[in-house]
Amino acid sequence: MKEFDITVIGAGPGGYVAAIRAAQLGFKVAIIEKRKTLGGTCLNVGCIPSKALLDSSEQYHLTKHKLSDHGIEVKDVKLDLKKLLQRKDKVVSEVCDGVDYLMKKNKIERILGTAKLKSSTEIEITEKDQSETIRSKNIILATGSVPITFNGFDIDGKQIVTSDHAINLPEVPKHLIVIGAGVIGLELGSVWSRLGAEVSIIELMPRLFGTSDKQMAAYTQRLLEGQGLKFYFGHKVLSSEKKKNEVIVKVQDPTGKEIDFKGDVVLLAVGRRPFTDGLGAEEIGIEFTERKRIKVNPHTFQTNIPNIYAIGDVIEGPMLAHKAEDEGIAVAELIAGQKGHINYEAIPWIVYTWPEVAWVGSGEEELKEKGIEYKVGKAIFKSNGRAKAMNESDGQVKVLADKKTDKLLGVYIVGPRASDMIVEAAVAFEFGSSAEDLARTCHAHPTLSEVVREAAMAVDKWSIHS
Repeated sequence: MKEFDITVIGAGPGGYVAAIRAAQLGFKVAIIEKRKTLGGTCLNVGCIPSKALLDSSEQYHLTKHKLSDHGIEVKDVKLDLKKLLQRKDKVVSEVCDGVDYLMKKNKIERILGTAKLKSSTEIEITEKDQSETIRSKNIILATGSVPITFNGFDIDGKQIVTSDHAINLPEVPKHLIVIGAGVIGLELGSVWSRLGAEVSIIELMPRLFGTSDKQMAAYTQRLLEGQGLKFYFGHKVLSSEKKKNEVIVKVQDPTGKEIDFKGDVVLLAVGRRPFTDGLGAEEIGIEFTERKRIKVNPHTFQTNIPNIYAIGDVIEGPMLAHKAEDEGIAVAELIAGQKGHINYEAIPWIVYTWPEVAWVGSGEEELKEKGIEYKVGKAIFKSNGRAKAMNESDGQVKVLADKKTDKLLGVYIVGPRASDMIVEAAVAFEFGSSAEDLARTCHAHPTLSEVVREAAMAVDKWSIHS
């Protein structure tokens, strides 16, 4: 029987990062993954393919609608969807191959198959009709999540799809009905909208982005509506009916009236659930929360069985790839006796629409609920030289700081390359910075990041360009 110091179950961002860090720390490591390719949902059917599609669709939209503003005339622009999807597949393949290389580089034993816990130290791995059992001193559970489905929707991958299918639609839908206005729904809705689909987004909640800053959420909604996306908030989905070339979705509006939405493709994007099916965790006594997530010590990531750990989407917290990666590093270091730690307040949230949306920390509504007095600074991209040069002037930055101490409480960015700029705010949060710290830091000119500085200056009303 093979024996390891640490065995990781699941090769997504949390799992493969945990395996690499554990190997760097001198452990004998194995990683078990049922997919033939590594990287989990994120690399195979989630983050990476969706970003490839977003980028391609942005290029298509730019060519059709914006290049003429730069003095570049392009006629007879045509969409080759097959080639676009092939490019996406190539990107996915290269990124997944890169993870495979990292396993070899770090001498991590990769095991293909489905894992099931047999005891606190034994794991049975099944692949097709063959199985083997290995022994491990420590086990890290990183099995990720899967799309949530609900009754009344028969997912066939063609007319009614999840995000796994929506990255591979063979034709641009005439009318795409998206159920759920979360990150996945907005991003994939944006992709197919740019490529020519009519997109209707149905959401039970009253607005975008849940508990995030209400004003910035409303601002984002207006920008997306300007691009053609149609939102129906406070609408409850009741059922669906599939016909030959049409799906009818029955919905109840906020007044209680029933409405029919008719489209050729319906995307279920109502969130994800932890994936622990067949893992054997409950059978060996691992405890779960009421929300069916694995219960862990928040400081050590240990389950109630001390040598079994869990990270990523299967435990409490946001289902974000970068959150899982940080937990993967931390748990390996904790097993090694080091002081692995994560500041969850400094984890950024990102929506890769265009303009992009990113934030870290709290919004105004949350601060009011907590009774925290705060100051606000805002700046817009329209007054930024680099944004003007790029012809990308939509967007704004909001900085929230403690009224007495000036400590940063929240930074929100809606604008071009917000996903890259939010890191500055995350670093500032990590070091307990003040708004003045951001305002006094020299930012290169001309750059988009100057808008962040302007918003920080505006907290104490000394913005120069806004």
